[in-house]
Amino acid sequence: MITSPTNARVKYVCRLQSERRFRQREGVFVAEGTRWLQDALHTAVSPIALFFTPEWAEVASHAQLLQQVGGTPQPVSAAVMAAMSDTETPPGVLALLPQIALPLPPAPTLLLILDGVSTPGNVGAMLRTAAAASVDGVLLAPGCVDAYNPKVVRGSMGAHLRLPVQALDWAEIGQLVAHTAVWGAVTMGGVPYTAVAWNQPSALIIGSEAHGLSPQAMQLCAGTCTIPMAAQTESLNAAVAAAIILFEAKRQRERQRD
Repeated sequence: MITSPTNARVKYVCRLQSERRFRQREGVFVAEGTRWLQDALHTAVSPIALFFTPEWAEVASHAQLLQQVGGTPQPVSAAVMAAMSDTETPPGVLALLPQIALPLPPAPTLLLILDGVSTPGNVGAMLRTAAAASVDGVLLAPGCVDAYNPKVVRGSMGAHLRLPVQALDWAEIGQLVAHTAVWGAVTMGGVPYTAVAWNQPSALIIGSEAHGLSPQAMQLCAGTCTIPMAAQTESLNAAVAAAIILFEAKRQRERQRD
């Protein structure tokens, strides 16, 4: 059992948690919690390493998960788990997973583009929503937080394993959406989001709450859409706005199939 926070493997995990460039160089990210481990095993993604506390392994269902993990899962003390974890209440199990870039479909029909969204909680929630709304992929434009930031990973609830997520520059994004109707979400002045024909090949751009859509994003937009709100209401949280629009797109597309 690892009991020292100065252990080399513990320091390695801590660097992955805190350093974006180190994560990118290693091609590895940290996934905390039982749900993430279940999702990884369900999608046949083998952990590179797994750390757990004896208390976590005392639960029968958790012990069964350990039996499914290849390699040698490493027990650690509660203090070491706390040192490695990015959460205030460590979940008791922590996996190192490969950054597997799932490919976009050859002709995506619904994309979510994030424009300079730097708040990890928002990005994580939008990845989770995009996976639930049957989005074909999420494109992270320049200025976005790293998709493997610990808070993004935690908020995504395993979406990385089911959803193509790619960090691209604007030229690359422009090529991908060249034959797609691109709509930018704005707080006011756009057409109602329910009036957009989301059953056509479409892309939705969500900008940062502080700055809105960038000039590069606006150049790609065929139009802008707005979520009508009651008077005197402030703009919605970016993740909430994305969820409302994406599930309208999902509704229209399912109705068309019917």
